[in-house]
Amino acid sequence: MTDQVVDTGGVQVSAQVSEGNQFLGRTRELKELRADIARAGLDTLSGRKSPRARVLLIAGRPGSGRTALAVELARQVADRYADGVLRARLSEPDGTPVPVERTARELLTALDRPTPPGAAADDLTAALRKALADRRVLLLLDDAAEAEQVDALLPDAPECLVVAVSGGPLTGISDVRPCTLGGLDTKSAVELLSRYAGSVRITVDPRSAEGLVEVCQGQPAALMLAGGWLAARPKAAVSDLAKQLRAEGDEGTPLDRVFRLAYASLSVPAARMLRLLSLAPGGLVDPHTASALAGSSVDSARTTLDNFVALGMLHAVDSPLPQYVVPGCLHAHLKARTETQDRPAELQLARARMLERTVRLLQSCRAITETDSPETRQKLLDMPQALRFPNPRAAADWLSIRRPALLASARAAVADGELDTLARRLMSQLVRAMVVHVGTQAAAGDLYDIHGLVLDVAERRNLHREKAAALLNLGDVDARTGRTKAALARYRAALDAGREGNDPYATGRAMESVGGAHLELGDYDRATDWFGRALAQRLARDERADAARLYGRIATAHTYAGGYGEALRNWRAAVAGYRKLGDVAGHARALSELARVQEYAGRPEESLRTCQEAVELARRAEDTRLQGALYLRLADTLEHLGDPAAAQLHRGAAERMLGEEVQGPDAAGPAPEQDTFGPEQDANACEIRSASAED
Repeated sequence: MTDQVVDTGGVQVSAQVSEGNQFLGRTRELKELRADIARAGLDTLSGRKSPRARVLLIAGRPGSGRTALAVELARQVADRYADGVLRARLSEPDGTPVPVERTARELLTALDRPTPPGAAADDLTAALRKALADRRVLLLLDDAAEAEQVDALLPDAPECLVVAVSGGPLTGISDVRPCTLGGLDTKSAVELLSRYAGSVRITVDPRSAEGLVEVCQGQPAALMLAGGWLAARPKAAVSDLAKQLRAEGDEGTPLDRVFRLAYASLSVPAARMLRLLSLAPGGLVDPHTASALAGSSVDSARTTLDNFVALGMLHAVDSPLPQYVVPGCLHAHLKARTETQDRPAELQLARARMLERTVRLLQSCRAITETDSPETRQKLLDMPQALRFPNPRAAADWLSIRRPALLASARAAVADGELDTLARRLMSQLVRAMVVHVGTQAAAGDLYDIHGLVLDVAERRNLHREKAAALLNLGDVDARTGRTKAALARYRAALDAGREGNDPYATGRAMESVGGAHLELGDYDRATDWFGRALAQRLARDERADAARLYGRIATAHTYAGGYGEALRNWRAAVAGYRKLGDVAGHARALSELARVQEYAGRPEESLRTCQEAVELARRAEDTRLQGALYLRLADTLEHLGDPAAAQLHRGAAERMLGEEVQGPDAAGPAPEQDTFGPEQDANACEIRSASAED
């Protein structure tokens, strides 16, 4: 039994756990844990129904096989939990607790219950409890650093079971009896040793094997390393290894002593690569990561990684792509060796190479979708073969599989503080790749987090333009998810940053977005004021298309306020603007909205003429949906004017165009101007423009 059962994405969901066929020993512990599931709790003894899920705690040092025991328990009882097994890792490899809101969001996504980007931790945990309230789920929480992490995620559902794994007791969670792990029993430990070292030497010298188990104190991780050491030396006797370990003395744990011996036996390049793997974000490694860290070829890096797996120093992940995870029990050992054997400048260079490789892979991931462009095709051809993707599907699969590592890379790059230029490039390319392959809406949660990281870097470096861009993007997400007041605060801060950075694009966007937020809040006077400020800037810069759109937004605010005269004046200005630009579709839509306001103002004859003009323009623009909507409006106007026969003809034409039965003039109409807080655009364009000029 080992600690090699891992999850690489933070959260996994499955109907059952399949790794149990590799499990060894722990019969007594499993029996006690299974009995503990059915044990009467304190609430039951007092006559009350338990309000929350039962919590089982498996405690032990890293390398004790605690995760493997939790997974085996989950496998054995999974059939009792019809809604599956959820797994989440609550600590980073270096022991840093994972924020509760991140874990809750990932669990909700696994349950197909996505939540608004940027939601607070309390909202997310409440949503998680609600999602689990009517389910029967087993929740496996690995590497819990503190009781608060587990408590925040506990379902309010007695039918659920929580299996928590930690290094010790989780004080503060009631009615929990920890199952504390020691070493494996001798028989199981010897079998684990033989899996790595081979059975021949173990069979011919069982006493030495038992002696080696005793030296390792039955600790699975130590036995794996010992078995890997023997496997690499077919002529070495088991007794020889036991003697060497005894000669090490009593300094440190058995794992410390075995690791020192195993590490010392590596070649200089292999040892260097192994300790540099401690820099891999989230402990997740692939051949590209290892290659960049060590400065070797991708093929040689993969060979070395596979050798580490055979030596018990690395765990392979069951994945369509070659992926590996650094065992948490070895992370501290590797980090300590980088601090003593590598100069800080060398480590920083290794991090920079890793981030640069990730940036180039993300560029390739996005570029494979844009091969219609000769320039993009040439960029792809100029890339090394190892960085190219054969097709867009392969690139999308890579992005999906490596998503946890990519997000961890962005967080680590920002936390580093000394590689901000690379961090900005990485985040820019990650945003672009996600938008292309996943879509803005589907990736909204990740994009919100990335924009927050961009803001951190911008504030740290006093990059006003990038700060404005990040605030605008965050504000847009807040606006789309109904947090209008939060969006307004973001937009005002973006306006200040844009002015400090002398960025007219950002200031114009911010003023318009402030106006949109006030419009949504029903403050029409302030909305028209801010739209007017944005319009003045657009006119001063001769940005005619934006000016035409802003005339429409001002008209919309006046319409909501009941100021039809001002609304008509501004819609006519918008119509004139689109006409001068030669934008037939925009001209048609502006006329459509003008006709709407004319009808509100009690001018049906004018509305009829305007609608007819708009229909002709919509036909020229080949906008069938707008044509259908205008026919519906014509039908409604004709009914008001006492011509039901003509109204019916137009309604029939609209239904044929729209392909469905529609009633009312606005049922299939164009989206009103007030639905967006800022100009229609890619939600990430601002961040990309300011953070990725080199691309």
